[in-house]
Amino acid sequence: MNSETLADLAAEACDDRKAVDIHLIEVEEVTSIADWLVITTGFSSVQVRAIARSVEEKIEKEMGRLPIHKEGYSSGSWILLDYGEVIVHILTPEERNYYSLEAFWGHGKQKTFVRSNKN
Repeated sequence: MNSETLADLAAEACDDRKAVDIHLIEVEEVTSIADWLVITTGFSSVQVRAIARSVEEKIEKEMGRLPIHKEGYSSGSWILLDYGEVIVHILTPEERNYYSLEAFWGHGKQKTFVRSNKN
């Protein structure tokens, strides 16, 4: 499975927990840290944690992979899940506005996430 498919799977898992404003940014041409970033928002620390757990569970179930590194569960305002070629950032609105990751990585290729029709 390629890195774009992994990023798509992470975005779907975010959507499963009602994450909003899901952005996928291809950064492999501009950095060596990852191929894709998935950036999304949860409206409370409880939702941010639920989104992160959804990502971990979906990727483990469908790909048999765990994050190489994860941080932020204790505060719940910004959780990072590092899968090597894909890094998932789940932030509260305040954190997302303050750090403005999309602006920092804006020179990467943006991919629109299309919400599923499950509901």
